[in-house]
Amino acid sequence: MKIAIIGTGNLGKSIAKGLITTNAITTLYLTKRNLSDIQEFEGYNNVSLTSDNIEAVKQSDILIFAVQPAHFENILKDIKPYLNENHVLISTITGFTIPKIEAEVGAENFIIRAMPNTAIAVGKSMTCLCCNELGKKRIKVAEAIFNRLGHTLAIPESQMQAATVVCASGIAFWMRLIRATTQAAIQLGFDAKEAQELAMHTSEGAANLLITTGNHPEEEIDKVTTPMGCTIEGLNEMEHKGLSSSLIQGMVASFKKINNIKEEQI
Repeated sequence: MKIAIIGTGNLGKSIAKGLITTNAITTLYLTKRNLSDIQEFEGYNNVSLTSDNIEAVKQSDILIFAVQPAHFENILKDIKPYLNENHVLISTITGFTIPKIEAEVGAENFIIRAMPNTAIAVGKSMTCLCCNELGKKRIKVAEAIFNRLGHTLAIPESQMQAATVVCASGIAFWMRLIRATTQAAIQLGFDAKEAQELAMHTSEGAANLLITTGNHPEEEIDKVTTPMGCTIEGLNEMEHKGLSSSLIQGMVASFKKINNIKEEQI
């Protein structure tokens, strides 16, 4: 694949590393106004660094945009004359809708939005994808790219706000749960390093059990809860204190906030 990452900041770097290490590229152009920020990619085979977005567009078929939202509109205007029927535009810019992209470059382009989370840096992102009508013909291309960096799910654009809460903000929610588990482990006698190690790998194991088996969480919970046992005692105490309801209410509050922000932008 001939890929360009337009705006190689933190997210762009993570995507680039994933593409390079999984041999997903024929050529890769990385753009940045200050090339010293991406010198770590100098010397890789078939990887070119440039501050010229138009050069990158001309040399590539798949364009991944990872710029600041305030710069995106002008970049689209600049590259529009150089787009052709082979280009696939993949935007990672939060809140910049497909109709807004189409308004700048035209609906006759393959346009896809991707919403990864910060776990993309370790190849474990949950990335949600949506596209315009024409983009449906190239959605498999985006899936192939981001499946190398974690897992993907294609959804309607109307669900992208909710996906941002569940997946992007969700990283922070899970970090807080792991921190709380770590604090409890310290109180139970482990030192801080051991406590975090126990919390991290236990949460990873729980997720992998569900991913591998496809089971419902309650099915796995049933395997470790015995009558009058310590696990059910702890679970019931947590539920009495509002564990599930607090999580749900927090995510709903986050969703309301992101919708308010969107309305203010409009």
